[in-house]
Amino acid sequence: MQATEILQRLITYPTITPKECGIYAQITQILGDFEVIALDKNQIKNLFCYRVFGSQNSSEQEDSLALSASKNLGQNLKNSKNPTESAANAQKQNGDTTLKNPAINNLRDFSALAKLPHLCFAGHVDVVPPGEGWGSDPFVPLQKEGKIYGRGAQDMKGGIAGFLAAILQAKKALMSSKSPKILSVLLTSDEEGVGIDGTRYVLEFLAQKGFLPTFAIVAEPTCNLKMGDVIKIGRRGSINGELLIKGKQGHVAYPEKCKNPTEILGARLGRLAGVDLDSGDESFAPSKLVITDIRGGIEAVNVTPNSLKILFNVRNNTKTTKQDIQKYISSVLEGVEHELTLKQSSHPFLSPKEGYIAQKMQDCIQEILKISPELSTSGGTSDARFFAKYGIEVVEFGVKNDRIHGIDECVEIADLEALCAIFARLVTKFAQDKILEKNLILQKE
Repeated sequence: MQATEILQRLITYPTITPKECGIYAQITQILGDFEVIALDKNQIKNLFCYRVFGSQNSSEQEDSLALSASKNLGQNLKNSKNPTESAANAQKQNGDTTLKNPAINNLRDFSALAKLPHLCFAGHVDVVPPGEGWGSDPFVPLQKEGKIYGRGAQDMKGGIAGFLAAILQAKKALMSSKSPKILSVLLTSDEEGVGIDGTRYVLEFLAQKGFLPTFAIVAEPTCNLKMGDVIKIGRRGSINGELLIKGKQGHVAYPEKCKNPTEILGARLGRLAGVDLDSGDESFAPSKLVITDIRGGIEAVNVTPNSLKILFNVRNNTKTTKQDIQKYISSVLEGVEHELTLKQSSHPFLSPKEGYIAQKMQDCIQEILKISPELSTSGGTSDARFFAKYGIEVVEFGVKNDRIHGIDECVEIADLEALCAIFARLVTKFAQDKILEKNLILQKE
């Protein structure tokens, strides 16, 4: 099955956050003989599919144990015609979260697979609302002038279609691998929303089971001007701030009797608005304080405000912490009565440029597209940060992002086919590389 056909099927599901709309049944059907685990929490539906590929060496006891474990894993889920429904029904009967689901806890042999090299493709099936003004139905795929139109075409059903088709194309190489390797797919219906019970929750489950991936690829739309020009190897964190400057309300005709917080801020605004909190480094731009809202007063021309509230955000790199921001703002407002609240919604991370997955991704792009991609950490937050938290070597790569969240979102068919080819080449390399221990790449088989 080609990536274009898969994408058109996926677009037909109106999976506006946090709806899943049955798309997982379609995806598990495409994957075929993968083991399937449904991990649902608080009405958020998540899917984890995996399979052990490769032949065993009779002299290697661990490999034999791993393959035996692979055969036993997921027995409770296989009995259903729709394996995602099987796990979901078991969860409903148990009346609690999936971590307490008997059908899941009976999968006892994850530890036997823990040492095997494990590559995970990850993504989200949910999309933002389409809004009005589309030239066609956003959930009826339209192929026109070399593009496929539909909500999620770029963000990120295109990426999912790319790696699903790649897995199908690379199955022969995986089957012929001389040592066992695990390939998995992790999907959530809650990335565009809060994101608490999505990818993060699945990885918590896998961590408890000792079954975390070695490497991960999140197929977010990363490319800017042309296909293959950007790989994301990290992301900045995000810190939201609320600053309240306290004053004393009064009549504008008697400024000596007032304490105007607007004037207090005005004298210091240049040291707050748009200031770089560090100098950045070769991987990250400087952490910048960006003011997003200033408000105060009672909308009267003859009354000074009693206080002034400033909202701001810092996209921080690994050199600046929440404590650094607290210290800096306190120094700027020394002697000024104020209150400061900071909340870190995500932490920065950086995967090694010389790491296996970053290097292999660069090689595949060069081989397929004949260009050298930029290794970037730009943009907003993504679910890749949840993998990095566990020390998983993770990168992000997908199609261009010039139409994401927009009216008449579309993806170029040539880009989708290139993405599939790159992912298939990468999976083939993963199958052929001899990886004796996690994160240790020794040679080609």
